[in-house]
This record gives sequence, C-alpha cells and structure tokens, in this order.
Amino acid sequence: MKNTKLFISMILATLVLSSVTRIFAQDWPQWRGADRDGVVTGFIVPENWPEEFSLVWKVNVGAGDATPALVGDKLYVFTRQNESEVVLCLDKDNGNELWRDEYKAQAVTGAAARHPGPRSSPIVADGKIVTLGVGGILSCLDAATGKVEWRKDPFPGIVPMFFTAMSPLIANGMCIAQLGGAENGAIISYNLNTGDEIWRWSDEGPDYASPVLLTVAGTKQIVTLTEKSIVGLDVLNGTLLWKLPFPPQRRAYNAATPIVDGQTVIFTGAGRGTKAVKIEKQEDGFVAKELWSNAGVAVQFNTPVLKNDLLFGYSNMGNLFCLNAQTGETAWVDTTKHDRGGFAAIIDAGPMILALPSSAELIAIEPVAEAYTELANIKVAETPTYAHPVIAGNRIYMKDSETIALWMIE
Repeated sequence: MKNTKLFISMILATLVLSSVTRIFAQDWPQWRGADRDGVVTGFIVPENWPEEFSLVWKVNVGAGDATPALVGDKLYVFTRQNESEVVLCLDKDNGNELWRDEYKAQAVTGAAARHPGPRSSPIVADGKIVTLGVGGILSCLDAATGKVEWRKDPFPGIVPMFFTAMSPLIANGMCIAQLGGAENGAIISYNLNTGDEIWRWSDEGPDYASPVLLTVAGTKQIVTLTEKSIVGLDVLNGTLLWKLPFPPQRRAYNAATPIVDGQTVIFTGAGRGTKAVKIEKQEDGFVAKELWSNAGVAVQFNTPVLKNDLLFGYSNMGNLFCLNAQTGETAWVDTTKHDRGGFAAIIDAGPMILALPSSAELIAIEPVAEAYTELANIKVAETPTYAHPVIAGNRIYMKDSETIALWMIE
C-alpha cells in the first residue's frame, strides 16, 4: 500500500511539474508569438523590479532584426553573416549551436543598407522552420536537423524599396507569404511539405506588413496590409473576399500587422490614423463596415496589442499610447520619446504591458486607461534593438544588432 501511495504521489508530482513547465516555458514559434497577437503567458513578474537583469549567456550571431523563434529546448535565429543569410539552431539553455544552414544572400543597398540582415521572423510549425530572406528567398527546413526541404524565389531580385520585412504564416498545411515588390508581387501559398504552389493572389505587391488569420461565418481568412490596401483572402484558395483602400502617404509605409478581435479588424499606418472595421457575411460575400477611426494616433514600425478592450502601442512620433478599442478614443499618450523612428516591440505580458523601443529600454507599464504608469525601465542591450524580446517564465532572449543574449529576471 505504501509503495502504491508513493507511486501515485510521484505521478502527481510529475504531472504538476509538467504543467508548471508548460505554463512557465511558453513557446514563441513565430512573429508576435503563439497566436500572432503579441501575448505571452506564464511571465513571472518580479516582486521588485531589479535595476538590471542577470546575464546568463551571450553569443555573436550576426546582423539582423528578425525575432528569434523559441520552440521546446531550441532557439532559432535568422541572421546575416558576411555574404550569407544563416539559420542557426541554438540550445536555449547555453546558446550552443546545434545546427546551421546558410546560402548566399542578395546585397542590401541604398538607405536599407544600415540593416543588412533579415527582418522577417522565422516560423516553426509541423516540424518545419520557414524563413524569408531580405531578397525574397523563402526557405523551408527540417526544424530538428536543418535539412533544406525546399527553397523558393518567385520574384528574383524584386523586393520592396527597403527589402523584405513580412513574416510568413503557416496555416492548413500551407506556408503563405507575400513576395515580390511594388506592382509586381503576390501573396502565394505553398504546400508546406513539398513546396508546390497551391494558389496565388497577384492584384497587389507587398509593403512590409505581416498577415494574420480571421474566421467569419466559418470561412478562415488571411488578413493583411498590402502596398495600397487591406485585404481578406480565403485561406483555402486565395479568393479575394473583401478589400479596403489604405495607400501610404508621403514617407509612410504599410508595416503594422492587423489586429483581430472576433469579427473586428483594427489596422493603422502613419499619416492615416488607426481604424476599426467589422467583417460581416452577406449573401454575395463579405463586407467591411467601419466601426471607428482615430486620425490623431497611428504607428509606423510596430504593431499594438489589444488588452481588456484597450489598444497599447508606440506611435510614429515615438510615444507610447493607449486607445479605447471599442470607441477609438485616445485614453493617453505619453510625452517621452524613446526614439525618432517609431520602432518598438509591444507585448501583453499578463498583468502588465512590456514595450521595447529601439533604444533598448525594456519598459513595463500598467495596462490601464486612466494614465501612463511606468513600473520599470531597464536597459537590455548596448546597441539598438529591433526584434521582439522572447519571454519565457523569468527568461528574456534578446536579439540586438549582432548578438543574442539570455537574461534572467531574479
């Protein structure tokens, strides 16, 4: 009887430990996290914020702004080393290299040359990892071994003005990416296992935004900003379901990922404010009905997060802000400018919002509408940061200009 009780206790302890591990070690397998919404679960909030975090390890991996992917015990990093784009698989505990794949990449020229490395974040799903290089090369590798499954370049040498930035999506056994350049591009769906093209929508070329998924009336849709519009496409066949004009103005770009909340889609762009529409099914198709528009607050190079009917983001003017996501009204705009370009990562970390401008300050704020309330401001890198921090429990994986580091919150 004692042995039986001991055995049951051991099983229960194992189950509890397994549950805790799942909670506190959330995967971050793609752009903006598990559900592409900027939400991280299991963040261990410190009782008292330290003045600085503890550095566990730091590895020079090469140039790039792509956010790493964390899946299980592996960290996948996509960078540029000399003339090559490189996918590195690292041990998440010590930064040791487990495998690598590399190929010669297109040179980044013009104003974009200040950022020669990849900006597109890798995605890991169904045992595969998919990357999109600065020159439009789409690659699918075996996530365990690094073996190349397939590699595509449907628009050789054709990219947006500042090269690629969109992050691919995996859905329904397909890899979906918007490739090419202005007036010569397409959203293309490939079979994830074989690389065979399934469908292509070529009405518009890409800008710099990444797609998300939306389901209305049983129809799963891809929603994304293109070079001139925001569109909804049927995931299964690429059929255009709805479309709204959203052309960039002057020195603005379509770079933010749309935000999906049920049937509501929120989208934003510098010079055009922030807007919300409701996607509805009608007899002859789908329509997008405007819910609200805020002309005074918009973003350039980040995507806000939605939390408790509030929208938190970082404006194109370089200020953190909060909008009421039901009405579009501005709740507050902080007066501090952390950079001049509107570059930032915004994350819903449970009891707080975490913001990481390119100034490399990790800022914790209360997710409330009453006023901007800062809880912590901690420097996490000596060079600018353009990738999202990857947070798992009390660990923060941070990619800066050339290195990736593991910081521990103690």
